[in-house]
Amino acid sequence: MANRFDRVTIDDREGYHVLDLGRIDIWDGADLSLLRESLSLLITAEGRTAVGVDLSHVKYIPSGFFGMLYDWQEQGVDVRLYNPQPNVAAMIWFRQFAAPIGGGVYDLVSEGRIELPPEGQPGYREPEEEELFAATTAIAR
Repeated sequence: MANRFDRVTIDDREGYHVLDLGRIDIWDGADLSLLRESLSLLITAEGRTAVGVDLSHVKYIPSGFFGMLYDWQEQGVDVRLYNPQPNVAAMIWFRQFAAPIGGGVYDLVSEGRIELPPEGQPGYREPEEEELFAATTAIAR
């Protein structure tokens, strides 16, 4: 019986243990779960403090991916991202918290690198006064 961890490869890149899920264009919840468990084993069971994720094949990532990495970083783990595809590198979260260090490698940073005004965020717009009134009236009912 095949082990689901069989498709994860881990290699050492300048002291970082880098996970690669293989040639998958779109990560889903199952991929994110596999990545979470793999990172957990590396960090908690093996005591690794420098990890990375190879993004060279990925075009779409679940929103929880960056939050998961940020949680590890808050616990003192150094996190690197390798060779992101243009779609991934264009994500607001990536632009905000991934600092390029050269050669397609990015360090995860805790402080935002760019200031994003609310109107610069996707889907944001100031609500009209009538919309605010209608919303507060509906809540009061």
